[in-house]
Amino acid sequence: MIKPIITDTHQLQQPSRLASRADLPLATDLKDTLTAHRDACVGMAANMIGVHKRVIIAQLGPLPVVMFNPTLTSKAQPYPVKEGCLSLTGQRPTTRYKRITVDFFNEHWQRQQLTLTDFAAEIVQHELDHCQGILI
Repeated sequence: MIKPIITDTHQLQQPSRLASRADLPLATDLKDTLTAHRDACVGMAANMIGVHKRVIIAQLGPLPVVMFNPTLTSKAQPYPVKEGCLSLTGQRPTTRYKRITVDFFNEHWQRQQLTLTDFAAEIVQHELDHCQGILI
């Protein structure tokens, strides 16, 4: 179901709690909402649709990837960048890493690991910040 996007910074700055198997239906809401905003958005975190659980979605190629309890396990090559956010207006400077590795559970609650580079890595880092309550 398409959910409204949260823009209240106080709500967005609350750290998210760990997700469980009971949260698997969030994948559908995140996919539907990301699809509805595909012209302006390539990723989102569950707190952006009002659910404070560690769940993110990132458009990594033709299909979106949903990650439950994602954890950044390595990062390399920092660089400065300006990013926008569907929940905020304008762009803001931040530091991202060119290469990252992230561990997570997929939509079947199977443990996964991805190594990402460049823009895909940037998307996931932005959404991981959302899980921590960090706004750019």
